[in-house]
Amino acid sequence: MVRRTKEEALETRNRILDAAEQVFFEKGVSRTSLADIAQAAGVTRGAIYWHFAHKSELFTAMFDRVLLPLDELKAASLDPNEADPLGRLMEICMVCLRDTANDPRRRRVFDILFLKCELVEDMGPVMERYQTNMREGLAKIAGGLRNAISKGQMPADLDTKLAAAMVHAFVGGSLRDMLFLPDATDFGAHAQRMVEAMFDALRLSPALRTSAAA
Repeated sequence: MVRRTKEEALETRNRILDAAEQVFFEKGVSRTSLADIAQAAGVTRGAIYWHFAHKSELFTAMFDRVLLPLDELKAASLDPNEADPLGRLMEICMVCLRDTANDPRRRRVFDILFLKCELVEDMGPVMERYQTNMREGLAKIAGGLRNAISKGQMPADLDTKLAAAMVHAFVGGSLRDMLFLPDATDFGAHAQRMVEAMFDALRLSPALRTSAAA
């Protein structure tokens, strides 16, 4: 009975997240109320509050759901026992681009985040979470690059902080371009080539050596 109750609660939570994703996409985040989401999910507002304290918490959970598949790759890129940390970093970038191009759910969630979410006062916690995710993302990319240096996959004098900023900007900019100009570039088909070119630049550019900063 307890297991069944937990399964039902998880099913309800996922139904709420599915409904929120669809309504946010159709109406935008600021114009969507919890009542709208409850109606779309076929639940009461009380059911939503049982799972989520407020709209920004629901939004964050919806966003985290599409990022979970990347957690294993991120951990591998930082693992000192990983034989190919550079490969794991490149795989993260390719998954971000290719899956967003090919997976309607991932594409819809990024569309909401980049194009339909006004980071106004009542969404302050989302802004804070977004900034935290960016800082953590930059730190993990830099850590993965340092791990790649330790395996001889990147130059020993690579400026990992600057290189991490470039990788982060490349992925974020590519996602925005994909959403704003969906017909300009086939990211699903060309993700691997674009990512390989990006990391070739990190490996070969003299401007990304620590000596260049001096």
